[in-house]
Amino acid sequence: MNVLIVYAHPEPRSLNGSLKDFSVKRLEDAGHTVQVSDLYAMKWKASLDENDSLDRRAGAKFDPSHDSKHAFANGTQSPDIALEQDKLRWADAVILQFPLWWFSMPAVLKGWVERVYAYGFAYGVGEHSDSHWGDRYGEGSMKGKRAMLIVTTGGWESHYGPRGINGPIDDVLFPIHHGILYYPGFDVLPPFLLYRTSRMDEARFSKTCDELGQRLDDLWNTQPIAFRQQNAGEYDIPACTLRPDIAPDQVGFAAHVA
Repeated sequence: MNVLIVYAHPEPRSLNGSLKDFSVKRLEDAGHTVQVSDLYAMKWKASLDENDSLDRRAGAKFDPSHDSKHAFANGTQSPDIALEQDKLRWADAVILQFPLWWFSMPAVLKGWVERVYAYGFAYGVGEHSDSHWGDRYGEGSMKGKRAMLIVTTGGWESHYGPRGINGPIDDVLFPIHHGILYYPGFDVLPPFLLYRTSRMDEARFSKTCDELGQRLDDLWNTQPIAFRQQNAGEYDIPACTLRPDIAPDQVGFAAHVA
């Protein structure tokens, strides 16, 4: 299988760097083909702007969605964007690896998503009608591919527990899992999480590698998160709201997991 690791940490000698190197070796030793987009090493441009389209008229007003759609459709995207899209097409599974900074991914990885997920490639796909509101949330260009997060954080696991001060980790990661990954069609696997990263010694690192290795070995066997599919009948279309009889006592993020 083909695996793309999109990696966002500025220090190669960090814990994240060591885990990334471990993941590449483990996957390759198992016979998979691996590509790594090391965003800091690539000096990835994070900002979505008018320079992402090669054929814009001088002085024209920048419209992020319109310009993205035009550039994707006409083959005039910035070459770095097109290359990352080719990697996504190639991949059977995608791993996003990053430290949790301010309750989300580092800015460079968010910028990768904003620029690579072009209109017509990852969104704005499919029929929009009174019964089908685009190919998204379980459908789309990434359907049939798997995705998983590898996330490190300095906080304690209890801080991200059901009643933890930081909020449940499933809620913190919901915008990434459900929005960035499930929206364009990935089957989203439960994340690999590593807490309290400042408390790492050789014994714990060895145990962490054993656990991560098992998750990588099971990449194609792990049951995805059971997000509800938008166009499968559980949502009223075009309002895109859960039908009254679906999880009637639930609201918020949890209502969208079966």
